[in-house]
Amino acid sequence: MTKRKRPSNQPLSLLPQKKHYRQRAHANPFSDHVLDYPASPHMIDWSEHYPAFAASGKSPEFADIGCGFGGLLIALSPLFPDTLMLGMEIRVQVTQYVQDRIAALRATSADPAQCTSSSTTPDHYQNVSVVRANAMKFLPNFFSKHSLSALFFLFPDPHFKARKHKARIISPTLLAEYAYVLRPGGIIYTITDVHDLHEWMKTHLEAFPLFESVTEHELRQQGHGPILDAICHSTEEGRKVERNGGEKWLACFRRKEVSRI
Repeated sequence: MTKRKRPSNQPLSLLPQKKHYRQRAHANPFSDHVLDYPASPHMIDWSEHYPAFAASGKSPEFADIGCGFGGLLIALSPLFPDTLMLGMEIRVQVTQYVQDRIAALRATSADPAQCTSSSTTPDHYQNVSVVRANAMKFLPNFFSKHSLSALFFLFPDPHFKARKHKARIISPTLLAEYAYVLRPGGIIYTITDVHDLHEWMKTHLEAFPLFESVTEHELRQQGHGPILDAICHSTEEGRKVERNGGEKWLACFRRKEVSRI
């Protein structure tokens, strides 16, 4: 599908409208998508994604897998202005929407005429970016060993049918990759409005030897409250659940430190 381009007469600072980026709710991760991906993380020039951090030598620490319309990234960006964050989204139009949204927010926050006492401070949103990628296949191509401090799986496709469970984003095979890219002490955050999927993700994470459950109370005591609030309330799916009076189930797990003899 051809990417939808921002109209040439539309100001860069004007936020994109979702009605111009129509896309199916989910994509088949096993389909042969036409994707560009690096041979290894060392082949990526992160300055193209984060030009304001070009001289810092930094790489992403937060990864939002299946980032959707970018709600979490936009919410966390001003809270952690020195932390690079990357959204990964497989759908063409949704990825384009997030790219245009970030570009517009960067332009707006950098324009003194747009910045008032009640608006965001300049240079916000320089620390967020998005790539079109299939995280189920190519995650280690983007992130080096122990490079991430947080992985987010927010309202993933539940794949209700039993024969489709192999396509769920949490599985024993994929957990090995998540443990590889997540540094010891890093956190996996999951949330869903489907109780069966919540139990599935929690059961598989509990069974994996490199992860241990951590409670919401403990995370809040450790200063992760703003992240948890953004997880629950900043995404389009989360807001939809709230509007419909649904429930949300949160489960968080810490990457264990493995002592070597």
